[in-house]
Amino acid sequence: MTETDRAVDDAERAREQGGGGRWFGLPPGRGRLSAGRLGNWRRRLPDELGVLVVLALLVAGIGIPYPDFLDSDNLLSTAHNSVYISLMACGMVFALAMREVDLSVGGSYAMCLVVGALLIREGVPPWLAVPAVLVTGIALGVFNALVTTLLALPSFIVTLGTLMLFRGVGLALADGKQITDLPLDDSFFTLAGGDAAGVPFALWVLLAVVVVLAVLLARTRFGARVRAIGSNPDAAAFSGIPVVRTRVQALALSGLTTACAAVLALAYYGAGDPTLGQGYELQAIAACIIGGTPLAGGRGSVVGAVAGAMILSVVASGLVFFEVPINWTSFATGGVILVAVAADSALRRGGRRRH
Repeated sequence: MTETDRAVDDAERAREQGGGGRWFGLPPGRGRLSAGRLGNWRRRLPDELGVLVVLALLVAGIGIPYPDFLDSDNLLSTAHNSVYISLMACGMVFALAMREVDLSVGGSYAMCLVVGALLIREGVPPWLAVPAVLVTGIALGVFNALVTTLLALPSFIVTLGTLMLFRGVGLALADGKQITDLPLDDSFFTLAGGDAAGVPFALWVLLAVVVVLAVLLARTRFGARVRAIGSNPDAAAFSGIPVVRTRVQALALSGLTTACAAVLALAYYGAGDPTLGQGYELQAIAACIIGGTPLAGGRGSVVGAVAGAMILSVVASGLVFFEVPINWTSFATGGVILVAVAADSALRRGGRRRH
């Protein structure tokens, strides 16, 4: 067993301890399920089941009075609207799982969008501009990690500053204007900004990212290190886990998924708008929390984060069908976040009482 695996096991064991594994001192098998059997039954259920059920109920609750909401085109459009937040949330899960946070994703998104548009307008083939945008996103994430480490400051403070820094750079590069005159007949815009097999291309990209990152978090040594650091940073460092390197990798991954969102947005909108992405960082964090990734760290769910982002998108779309003024969208989104956090807290308290 590696030091990483041992640290993860210790952290998970500490989380599970609390009542000795018994049900009020009753021996197993008398009148109720034993703690062991109940634990096995719970482990068979995916952690994301709750948020997926909420998503399904929300879709049904809107679709029953308004059947047009269940139209395939509308559902695909609603899912497509959540892609950019979903991609940011996928990377944010890794940061939150190790007790870090990346508030700069909204600024990184705008800056990467502008960089890609400028490169294409200056004659760089669109498909060759894609790697440059992705590298830009990674570099911004690494910059956040290095400043956090070298100055020994919380990532919350650092990324709050770089949020405005990156957005300011994007505005300066674009001269405060939308970047247009791009070759929209290029395959990059027609394919990446269009549909593939009747489904928006961006959704296929999101699916691939979710699969890769879900495996990365749950089945790889890197994912184990992220969870170990989030569970107990001091114990993780004492056991030999490279905390600084893992922090750099996690924030670089957040930058990469944000750059991926910028590439897809550039292909879809066909222009580089430096004002896009305002408030996206809070929505990405909210999606993670709704999806079951706690701010306390130690665990996370990529699938849950995407489901959380889709819940936010469904709420926004549902308000249109219920003819609620658009000014109430933020109110409804905030209400959904509060309900999700309150429900998660109640479930945790209930679990502690049962133990």
